Amino acid sequence: MARVCQITGKRTRVGNNVSHANNKTKRKFYPNLQKKRFFVESTGEWITLKVATSAIKTINKNGLEATLRKAYERGTLSV
Repeated sequence: MARVCQITGKRTRVGNNVSHANNKTKRKFYPNLQKKRFFVESTGEWITLKVATSAIKTINKNGLEATLRKAYERGTLSV
């Protein structure tokens, strides 16, 4: 499975390692993804999502259902 957050859509980015001599070699920046279970109160079910830690903080702040609704409207929700 790809390293993509199911809420924010964050994915692996590509950049450079830059040495002291300014030599550049390709490298990858991975998002901090965690597999986390959330309880959906409206349906009474548990769902497992692969989300970035920043998305977990957003869910804790705004609530799961509001965050899912907003992600769906933005088009970043992938389940």
